[in-house]
Amino acid sequence: MCRSIKTLRPPTTPEVTDEDIRAAALQYVRKVSGFRAPAAHNREVFDQAVEAVAAATQDLLDGLQIRGSAARERAHP
Repeated sequence: MCRSIKTLRPPTTPEVTDEDIRAAALQYVRKVSGFRAPAAHNREVFDQAVEAVAAATQDLLDGLQIRGSAARERAHP
């Protein structure tokens, strides 16, 4: 769907910043809405959607359990 959204989960991306998450959320909302930049009357709902998608993305990344990651952390503190 959004080819420019990169994978954010470890180990593919070891360090994910808030900016990475927001950029992915912005790309998703742009794709779904069909607007690169919304008109003034749609700005609030557009921005709310970006924040909601960013929060959901953070929740997802925080909750993922990656096989072998605990073993790697113990081996490489």
